[in-house]
Amino acid sequence: MSSNSIGRRLILTSFGESHGTCIGAVLDGCPAGLELEEKDIQKMLDLRKPGQSLVSTQRKEDDKVEILSGLFKNKTTGAPISMLVHNIDVISKSYEDFKDIYRPGHADLSYDEKYGIRDYRGGGRSSNRETVGRVAAGAIAKKLLKAMKIKTFGFVQQIGNIKCEKININYIEKNPLRIADKDKFDEMANLIDSVRKSGDSIGGVIEVRSTGMPAGLGSPVFEKLDARLSSAIMGIGGVRGFEIGLGFKIASMKGSQVNDIMVGKSKGKVKFRTNNAGGILGGISNGNDLILRFALKPTSSISQKQDSIDNKGKQKKLQVKGRHDPCLCPRAVPIAEAMVNLVLLDCILENNLSTVKKIT
Repeated sequence: MSSNSIGRRLILTSFGESHGTCIGAVLDGCPAGLELEEKDIQKMLDLRKPGQSLVSTQRKEDDKVEILSGLFKNKTTGAPISMLVHNIDVISKSYEDFKDIYRPGHADLSYDEKYGIRDYRGGGRSSNRETVGRVAAGAIAKKLLKAMKIKTFGFVQQIGNIKCEKININYIEKNPLRIADKDKFDEMANLIDSVRKSGDSIGGVIEVRSTGMPAGLGSPVFEKLDARLSSAIMGIGGVRGFEIGLGFKIASMKGSQVNDIMVGKSKGKVKFRTNNAGGILGGISNGNDLILRFALKPTSSISQKQDSIDNKGKQKKLQVKGRHDPCLCPRAVPIAEAMVNLVLLDCILENNLSTVKKIT
Protein backbone atom coordinates (compact mmCIF):
# COMPACT_ATOMS: atom_id res chain seq x y z
CA MET A 1 0.00 0.00 0.00
CA SER A 2 2.00 2.98 -1.30
CA SER A 3 -0.69 5.63 -1.76
CA ASN A 4 -0.65 7.25 1.67
CA SER A 5 1.07 10.53 0.76
CA ILE A 6 -0.05 13.71 -0.98
CA GLY A 7 1.78 16.87 -2.02
CA ARG A 8 4.80 18.00 -4.04
CA ARG A 9 6.73 20.42 -1.83
CA LEU A 10 4.56 20.01 1.25
CA ILE A 11 4.14 16.27 1.67
CA LEU A 12 1.62 14.70 4.02
CA THR A 13 1.88 11.01 4.87
CA SER A 14 -0.85 9.55 7.06
CA PHE A 15 -0.67 6.30 9.03
CA GLY A 16 -2.70 4.12 11.35
CA GLU A 17 -5.98 2.20 11.42
CA SER A 18 -9.35 2.77 13.07
CA HIS A 19 -8.81 0.22 15.86
CA GLY A 20 -5.02 0.20 15.91
CA THR A 21 -2.82 1.66 18.64
CA CYS A 22 -2.77 5.13 17.14
CA ILE A 23 -3.46 7.25 14.10
CA GLY A 24 -1.33 10.09 12.82
CA ALA A 25 0.65 11.88 10.15
CA VAL A 26 4.05 13.13 9.09
CA LEU A 27 4.19 16.54 7.41
CA ASP A 28 7.41 17.13 5.47
CA GLY A 29 8.32 20.43 3.83
CA CYS A 30 6.86 22.84 6.37
CA PRO A 31 8.97 26.02 6.39
CA ALA A 32 11.15 26.68 9.42
CA GLY A 33 10.30 29.40 11.93
CA LEU A 34 6.54 28.93 12.33
CA GLU A 35 5.42 29.29 15.93
CA LEU A 36 3.47 26.12 16.67
CA GLU A 37 2.02 24.37 19.71
CA GLU A 38 -0.13 21.30 20.13
CA LYS A 39 -3.09 23.52 21.04
CA ASP A 40 -3.01 25.00 17.53
CA ILE A 41 -3.65 21.54 16.10
CA GLN A 42 -6.02 20.45 18.86
CA LYS A 43 -8.53 23.17 18.00
CA MET A 44 -9.08 21.63 14.57
CA LEU A 45 -9.07 18.04 15.80
CA ASP A 46 -11.80 18.93 18.28
CA LEU A 47 -14.01 19.93 15.35
CA ARG A 48 -13.80 16.49 13.72
CA LYS A 49 -13.65 14.22 16.75
CA PRO A 50 -16.50 11.74 17.30
CA GLY A 51 -19.19 11.85 19.97
CA GLN A 52 -19.97 15.57 19.64
CA SER A 53 -23.73 15.19 19.23
CA LEU A 54 -26.49 12.79 18.16
CA VAL A 55 -25.73 13.56 14.51
CA SER A 56 -22.32 11.88 14.80
CA THR A 57 -21.00 8.50 15.94
CA GLN A 58 -21.15 7.98 19.71
CA ARG A 59 -17.59 6.66 19.81
CA LYS A 60 -15.82 8.77 22.45
CA GLU A 61 -12.28 9.82 21.58
CA ASP A 62 -10.39 12.77 23.09
CA ASP A 63 -8.14 12.86 20.01
CA LYS A 64 -5.34 14.48 21.99
CA VAL A 65 -2.47 15.18 19.61
CA GLU A 66 1.19 14.64 20.41
CA ILE A 67 3.89 16.32 18.33
CA LEU A 68 6.91 14.00 18.25
CA SER A 69 9.34 15.83 15.98
CA GLY A 70 9.97 18.92 13.88
CA LEU A 71 9.70 21.49 16.71
CA PHE A 72 12.27 23.23 18.87
CA LYS A 73 11.22 25.83 21.43
CA ASN A 74 7.74 25.88 19.89
CA LYS A 75 9.01 26.70 16.42
CA THR A 76 9.16 24.51 13.33
CA THR A 77 12.70 23.57 12.35
CA GLY A 78 12.11 22.59 8.72
CA ALA A 79 12.37 18.91 9.67
CA PRO A 80 9.41 16.52 9.22
CA ILE A 81 6.67 17.15 11.77
CA SER A 82 5.31 13.86 13.10
CA MET A 83 2.05 13.80 15.05
CA LEU A 84 -0.03 11.03 16.56
CA VAL A 85 -3.31 10.49 18.36
CA HIS A 86 -3.94 7.36 20.42
CA ASN A 87 -7.11 5.34 19.82
CA ILE A 88 -8.83 4.93 23.19
CA ASP A 89 -12.53 4.02 22.83
CA VAL A 90 -12.07 0.89 20.71
CA ILE A 91 -14.70 -1.89 20.74
CA SER A 92 -13.37 -4.33 18.15
CA LYS A 93 -15.64 -7.20 19.25
CA SER A 94 -18.54 -5.45 17.50
CA TYR A 95 -16.98 -6.52 14.20
CA GLU A 96 -16.23 -10.16 15.01
CA ASP A 97 -19.71 -11.42 14.03
CA PHE A 98 -19.35 -10.26 10.42
CA LYS A 99 -15.59 -10.28 9.87
CA ASP A 100 -15.99 -12.70 6.95
CA ILE A 101 -19.08 -10.98 5.49
CA TYR A 102 -18.70 -8.16 3.01
CA ARG A 103 -20.54 -5.04 4.18
CA PRO A 104 -22.49 -3.35 1.34
CA GLY A 105 -21.04 0.03 0.39
CA HIS A 106 -17.74 -0.63 2.17
CA ALA A 107 -14.25 -1.41 0.91
CA ASP A 108 -14.24 -4.95 2.39
CA LEU A 109 -14.52 -6.74 -0.94
CA SER A 110 -12.15 -4.45 -2.85
CA TYR A 111 -9.48 -4.64 -0.12
CA ASP A 112 -9.64 -8.44 -0.13
CA GLU A 113 -9.43 -8.51 -3.93
CA LYS A 114 -6.40 -6.21 -3.98
CA TYR A 115 -4.42 -7.20 -0.87
CA GLY A 116 -5.76 -10.60 0.16
CA ILE A 117 -5.89 -9.38 3.76
CA ARG A 118 -7.75 -6.59 5.58
CA ASP A 119 -8.20 -5.21 9.06
CA TYR A 120 -11.93 -5.70 9.56
CA ARG A 121 -11.99 -3.82 12.89
CA GLY A 122 -13.84 -0.59 12.19
CA GLY A 123 -12.79 -0.68 8.56
CA GLY A 124 -9.09 -0.50 9.36
CA ARG A 125 -7.26 1.79 6.97
CA SER A 126 -10.41 2.58 4.94
CA SER A 127 -12.13 4.11 7.98
CA ASN A 128 -12.63 7.88 8.11
CA ARG A 129 -10.73 7.68 11.40
CA GLU A 130 -7.69 7.91 9.12
CA THR A 131 -8.51 11.58 8.50
CA VAL A 132 -7.25 12.55 11.97
CA GLY A 133 -3.79 12.91 10.46
CA ARG A 134 -5.08 15.04 7.61
CA VAL A 135 -6.80 17.47 9.96
CA ALA A 136 -3.69 17.70 12.15
CA ALA A 137 -1.50 18.55 9.16
CA GLY A 138 -4.13 20.90 7.76
CA ALA A 139 -4.10 22.88 11.01
CA ILE A 140 -0.43 23.68 10.40
CA ALA A 141 -1.14 24.75 6.83
CA LYS A 142 -4.03 26.88 8.07
CA LYS A 143 -1.75 28.79 10.44
CA LEU A 144 0.73 29.55 7.67
CA LEU A 145 -2.01 30.62 5.28
CA LYS A 146 -3.50 32.90 7.93
CA ALA A 147 -0.24 34.86 7.91
CA MET A 148 -0.86 35.40 4.18
CA LYS A 149 -4.46 36.48 4.87
CA ILE A 150 -5.85 33.39 3.14
CA LYS A 151 -8.85 31.99 4.99
CA THR A 152 -10.63 28.73 4.21
CA PHE A 153 -14.03 27.83 5.61
CA GLY A 154 -16.52 25.10 4.81
CA PHE A 155 -20.14 24.39 5.64
CA VAL A 156 -22.81 21.81 4.99
CA GLN A 157 -24.80 23.16 2.06
CA GLN A 158 -27.30 20.32 1.69
CA ILE A 159 -28.54 17.27 3.63
CA GLY A 160 -30.77 14.93 1.69
CA ASN A 161 -33.05 17.13 -0.42
CA ILE A 162 -32.89 20.07 2.00
CA LYS A 163 -30.65 22.93 0.81
CA CYS A 164 -29.37 26.00 2.62
CA GLU A 165 -30.57 29.24 1.07
CA LYS A 166 -28.47 31.70 3.10
CA ILE A 167 -24.80 31.86 4.05
CA ASN A 168 -23.98 33.19 7.52
CA ILE A 169 -20.40 32.15 8.23
CA ASN A 170 -20.71 33.21 11.87
CA TYR A 171 -23.37 30.53 12.40
CA ILE A 172 -21.33 27.58 11.10
CA GLU A 173 -19.51 26.73 14.33
CA LYS A 174 -22.50 27.57 16.51
CA ASN A 175 -24.49 24.49 15.45
CA PRO A 176 -23.63 20.76 15.37
CA LEU A 177 -24.67 20.39 11.72
CA ARG A 178 -22.17 23.06 10.59
CA ILE A 179 -24.72 24.61 8.27
CA ALA A 180 -24.67 28.31 7.36
CA ASP A 181 -28.45 28.83 7.28
CA LYS A 182 -30.09 28.98 10.71
CA ASP A 183 -33.57 28.73 9.19
CA LYS A 184 -32.81 25.21 7.90
CA PHE A 185 -31.43 23.76 11.13
CA ASP A 186 -34.58 22.19 12.56
CA GLU A 187 -35.58 20.63 9.26
CA MET A 188 -32.14 19.14 8.66
CA ALA A 189 -31.71 17.98 12.27
CA ASN A 190 -35.10 16.28 12.18
CA LEU A 191 -34.20 14.50 8.94
CA ILE A 192 -30.95 13.13 10.41
CA ASP A 193 -32.74 12.09 13.61
CA SER A 194 -35.40 10.32 11.56
CA VAL A 195 -32.94 8.26 9.51
CA ARG A 196 -30.91 7.48 12.63
CA LYS A 197 -33.94 6.11 14.45
CA SER A 198 -34.86 3.98 11.42
CA GLY A 199 -31.37 2.47 11.33
CA ASP A 200 -30.51 4.29 8.12
CA SER A 201 -28.26 7.18 7.02
CA ILE A 202 -28.36 10.23 4.74
CA GLY A 203 -25.91 12.02 2.42
CA GLY A 204 -25.35 15.65 1.53
CA VAL A 205 -23.24 18.38 -0.05
CA ILE A 206 -20.43 20.43 1.49
CA GLU A 207 -19.17 23.76 0.17
CA VAL A 208 -15.66 25.09 0.84
CA ARG A 209 -14.48 28.64 0.15
CA SER A 210 -11.06 30.27 0.38
CA THR A 211 -10.82 34.06 0.56
CA GLY A 212 -7.74 36.26 0.11
CA MET A 213 -6.57 34.05 -2.75
CA PRO A 214 -3.54 35.16 -4.75
CA ALA A 215 -3.52 34.78 -8.51
CA GLY A 216 -1.07 32.28 -10.02
CA LEU A 217 -1.50 29.09 -7.97
CA GLY A 218 -1.52 25.88 -9.98
CA SER A 219 -0.01 24.91 -13.31
CA PRO A 220 -1.34 24.06 -16.77
CA VAL A 221 -2.31 20.59 -17.99
CA PHE A 222 -1.73 17.87 -15.35
CA GLU A 223 -1.00 20.06 -12.32
CA LYS A 224 -4.04 22.31 -12.53
CA LEU A 225 -5.19 23.72 -9.20
CA ASP A 226 -8.68 22.31 -9.70
CA ALA A 227 -7.22 18.89 -10.55
CA ARG A 228 -5.13 18.88 -7.39
CA LEU A 229 -8.05 20.02 -5.27
CA SER A 230 -10.32 17.36 -6.73
CA SER A 231 -7.72 14.68 -6.01
CA ALA A 232 -7.41 15.86 -2.41
CA ILE A 233 -11.17 16.04 -1.86
CA MET A 234 -12.03 12.83 -3.72
CA GLY A 235 -9.48 11.10 -1.48
CA ILE A 236 -11.81 11.65 1.49
CA GLY A 237 -13.87 8.55 2.21
CA GLY A 238 -17.44 8.69 0.93
CA VAL A 239 -16.99 11.53 -1.59
CA ARG A 240 -18.86 10.80 -4.82
CA GLY A 241 -18.94 14.11 -6.68
CA PHE A 242 -16.86 17.29 -7.02
CA GLU A 243 -17.35 20.66 -8.70
CA ILE A 244 -15.72 24.10 -8.93
CA GLY A 245 -17.70 27.34 -9.22
CA LEU A 246 -20.99 26.77 -11.01
CA GLY A 247 -19.92 23.17 -11.58
CA PHE A 248 -22.45 20.97 -13.36
CA LYS A 249 -24.86 23.88 -13.80
CA ILE A 250 -22.79 25.18 -16.72
CA ALA A 251 -23.87 22.22 -18.85
CA SER A 252 -27.21 23.95 -19.42
CA MET A 253 -25.85 27.50 -19.79
CA LYS A 254 -24.40 29.64 -22.57
CA GLY A 255 -20.92 31.09 -22.73
CA SER A 256 -22.32 34.61 -22.43
CA GLN A 257 -23.89 33.58 -19.12
CA VAL A 258 -20.86 31.78 -17.73
CA ASN A 259 -17.89 34.02 -18.62
CA ASP A 260 -16.65 36.12 -15.69
CA ILE A 261 -16.25 39.68 -16.99
CA MET A 262 -13.18 41.60 -15.79
CA VAL A 263 -14.00 45.16 -14.71
CA GLY A 264 -10.67 46.62 -13.62
CA LYS A 265 -7.89 46.42 -11.04
CA SER A 266 -7.75 47.30 -7.37
CA LYS A 267 -4.66 47.01 -5.16
CA GLY A 268 -2.89 45.02 -7.84
CA LYS A 269 -5.66 42.43 -8.28
CA VAL A 270 -8.03 42.07 -11.23
CA LYS A 271 -11.68 42.47 -10.26
CA PHE A 272 -14.46 40.36 -11.78
CA ARG A 273 -18.17 41.07 -12.11
CA THR A 274 -18.98 37.45 -11.21
CA ASN A 275 -17.19 34.33 -9.98
CA ASN A 276 -18.78 31.54 -12.00
CA ALA A 277 -15.37 29.89 -12.49
CA GLY A 278 -14.91 29.51 -8.74
CA GLY A 279 -11.59 31.37 -8.74
CA ILE A 280 -9.75 29.20 -11.26
CA LEU A 281 -9.07 29.81 -14.98
CA GLY A 282 -6.99 27.40 -17.06
CA GLY A 283 -6.08 25.48 -13.92
CA ILE A 284 -4.54 28.57 -12.28
CA SER A 285 -6.08 30.76 -9.57
CA ASN A 286 -7.23 34.17 -10.85
CA GLY A 287 -7.41 36.01 -7.50
CA ASN A 288 -11.14 35.49 -7.01
CA ASP A 289 -12.40 33.50 -4.04
CA LEU A 290 -11.99 29.75 -4.43
CA ILE A 291 -15.38 27.99 -4.35
CA LEU A 292 -15.82 24.22 -4.50
CA ARG A 293 -18.47 21.71 -3.54
CA PHE A 294 -18.56 17.96 -3.11
CA ALA A 295 -21.19 15.29 -2.53
CA LEU A 296 -20.92 12.80 0.32
CA LYS A 297 -22.74 9.50 0.16
CA PRO A 298 -24.87 8.23 3.06
CA THR A 299 -22.88 6.32 5.68
CA SER A 300 -22.53 2.73 4.46
CA SER A 301 -22.76 1.26 7.97
CA ILE A 302 -26.47 1.10 8.79
CA SER A 303 -28.21 -1.07 11.39
CA GLN A 304 -30.94 -2.32 9.06
CA LYS A 305 -30.67 -5.92 7.91
CA GLN A 306 -29.14 -6.26 4.44
CA ASP A 307 -28.37 -9.05 2.01
CA SER A 308 -24.73 -9.76 1.25
CA ILE A 309 -22.21 -12.56 0.75
CA ASP A 310 -19.26 -13.87 2.75
CA ASN A 311 -15.71 -14.33 1.49
CA LYS A 312 -16.67 -17.77 0.18
CA GLY A 313 -19.44 -16.31 -1.98
CA LYS A 314 -22.29 -17.67 0.16
CA GLN A 315 -25.37 -15.48 0.63
CA LYS A 316 -25.70 -14.00 4.11
CA LYS A 317 -27.92 -11.68 6.11
CA LEU A 318 -26.03 -8.81 7.68
CA GLN A 319 -26.87 -6.34 10.42
CA VAL A 320 -23.96 -4.03 11.11
CA LYS A 321 -23.17 -3.34 14.75
CA GLY A 322 -20.99 -0.60 16.13
CA ARG A 323 -21.19 3.19 16.36
CA HIS A 324 -21.57 5.13 13.14
CA ASP A 325 -22.48 8.61 11.89
CA PRO A 326 -26.06 8.83 10.58
CA CYS A 327 -24.72 11.64 8.37
CA LEU A 328 -21.06 12.10 7.46
CA CYS A 329 -21.38 15.75 6.46
CA PRO A 330 -20.89 17.72 9.73
CA ARG A 331 -17.60 16.04 10.69
CA ALA A 332 -16.36 16.12 7.08
CA VAL A 333 -16.24 19.93 7.05
CA PRO A 334 -12.90 20.29 8.96
CA ILE A 335 -11.47 17.42 6.91
CA ALA A 336 -12.26 19.21 3.66
CA GLU A 337 -10.90 22.50 4.99
CA ALA A 338 -7.67 20.73 5.92
CA MET A 339 -7.23 19.21 2.46
CA VAL A 340 -7.87 22.52 0.71
CA ASN A 341 -5.38 24.31 2.98
CA LEU A 342 -2.73 21.66 2.35
CA VAL A 343 -3.12 21.94 -1.43
CA LEU A 344 -3.03 25.75 -1.38
CA LEU A 345 0.09 25.88 0.77
CA ASP A 346 1.76 23.22 -1.36
CA CYS A 347 1.14 25.34 -4.47
CA ILE A 348 2.50 28.44 -2.75
CA LEU A 349 5.66 26.61 -1.66
CA GLU A 350 6.22 25.57 -5.25
CA ASN A 351 6.99 29.23 -5.92
CA ASN A 352 10.36 28.69 -4.17
CA LEU A 353 9.13 29.99 -0.83
CA SER A 354 10.98 28.17 1.91
CA THR A 355 10.72 30.15 5.16
CA VAL A 356 7.97 31.82 7.13
CA LYS A 357 9.82 35.15 6.83
CA LYS A 358 9.61 35.04 3.03
CA ILE A 359 5.94 34.10 3.10
CA THR A 360 4.86 36.81 5.50
